[in-house]
Amino acid sequence: MNKRSGIESRKKIIAAAIDVFSGKGYAKASIREIAEAAGISIGGVYLYFRNKEELYLSLLKNEMHDSAVKTEEIVEHAESPAEALSKYLEMHLEYALKHRELILLHIRERGFTFGMDIKKRFFRNQRKLIEKIIADGIRKGEFRRCNAGETAKILMGALRGIVLTMALDNVVVKPGILNDFVLNGLMEKGVTRTLKNPCRDAG
Repeated sequence: MNKRSGIESRKKIIAAAIDVFSGKGYAKASIREIAEAAGISIGGVYLYFRNKEELYLSLLKNEMHDSAVKTEEIVEHAESPAEALSKYLEMHLEYALKHRELILLHIRERGFTFGMDIKKRFFRNQRKLIEKIIADGIRKGEFRRCNAGETAKILMGALRGIVLTMALDNVVVKPGILNDFVLNGLMEKGVTRTLKNPCRDAG
């Protein structure tokens, strides 16, 4: 088997695993079912993955890698920091709508601790990407001056919470509303703020 054929086989297996795991759950899914869905023999699956757990971990790595690549492409091709942030938020909401069952699978059956190192690295890099967008927006005068690092932490935490809420409660958050809230906030222009502004402490 040549290298190209091996890569394609892995892709087929992982794609099939997503469907089977999402439909039946991790515990009830079997390598046999995944092999059948992929159109590959059981032995063929074991050529690439030692067991179901390793296959699931590879699936997790693959999903996060693809997401990282897509977000980086969004930032690279955006015409402005505001557009980059808007499209970034929109992409994650669309993912939550499209992959609800897979998100629930990660939460309910394997939990947050499974693949923790991979998750931590992914979210740390995503937070840095948001921080870069915010810092770029401040430098270009699109965003008001604030602590880009702290703002990125808040935004990333809020986004993760929204994605989980969409999956757990089966609700829909419209990208336009989220974008308006993040980019414009709730305060009317000209209204005096009575609370201390945490973004005054810029860094």
